[in-house]
Amino acid sequence: MGLTLALILFVVSLAALVIASDWFISSAEKIGTYIGIPSFVIGVTIVAFGTSLPELATSIAAVTSGTSEIVIGNVIGSNITNILLVLGLAAFLGGKMKIDFDVMDIDMPLLFGSAFLLYFALYDLQFTLIEATIFIIALIVFLLNSFTRKKVNDKDKGNKPDAKTYVMLLLGATLVYFGATYTIKAMTEIATVMAIDAHIIALGAVALGTSLPEVVVSVKAAKAGNHGMAIGNVLGSNMFNTFAVMSIPRFFGDIKIPEETLTFDTPFMLAATILFGMICLTRKISKWEGAMLIIFYLFFLSQLAEKI
Repeated sequence: MGLTLALILFVVSLAALVIASDWFISSAEKIGTYIGIPSFVIGVTIVAFGTSLPELATSIAAVTSGTSEIVIGNVIGSNITNILLVLGLAAFLGGKMKIDFDVMDIDMPLLFGSAFLLYFALYDLQFTLIEATIFIIALIVFLLNSFTRKKVNDKDKGNKPDAKTYVMLLLGATLVYFGATYTIKAMTEIATVMAIDAHIIALGAVALGTSLPEVVVSVKAAKAGNHGMAIGNVLGSNMFNTFAVMSIPRFFGDIKIPEETLTFDTPFMLAATILFGMICLTRKISKWEGAMLIIFYLFFLSQLAEKI
């Protein structure tokens, strides 16, 4: 496969991945609303899982294809992209976003905890099955906490989903798998031909591409005034990235952890998380704070460019 064909395959498969995840998200959201799940919980669980499907699918494909170093780049790169770019665009394009008390009192500490837990788990440049199991348990606790602390009235429930909704849910999930498989194949070829570390491509191009669903969901929600879903989507997506996207692929094989994970990747992710926490102390994210987050994301990309 030549470079031109690999680039075309990368763009097409990544586009299919994003479109398919959007089908999955829309269908899952309709089903969740019908069941009576509040918008914030939908954002932090169902939608967050849907928008993290590309990361999960590409990470599993990476492990099974022998390029497992892509996993950690995908996870950390997506977490950085979610905080700096997704939230930044949501606030800048959607206007000032208000933050619920629950987010600061419960979800923000969980976000900080997940970020630092990931750092300490990778400190020895290994990610064991025991650590993967602990991450899965942490994810289950997070989900149970999200679903049990929110109540909803019957009047808030949506309409009953039709058969098309369930078909699109299954079709979306299926296409996500194939899109992820060919995205990894194309990316591996590009890295080989251009002599670029696959880990760097995962941190930048793949993380950005697989985070496009989060961008679409959060910006749309912010513009519609649904700040709970816009912020919950990012918080939940980062939780899923850390606890699910990092751990589930480990059961398919070993995951290589590059040394620069501790010197650049995780420190930058922790810095972005702390910056987000500082901004949220005012219980709002202004348009200009959103612009600042975007600027920091561009700085992150510039640092990656220097490594090529």
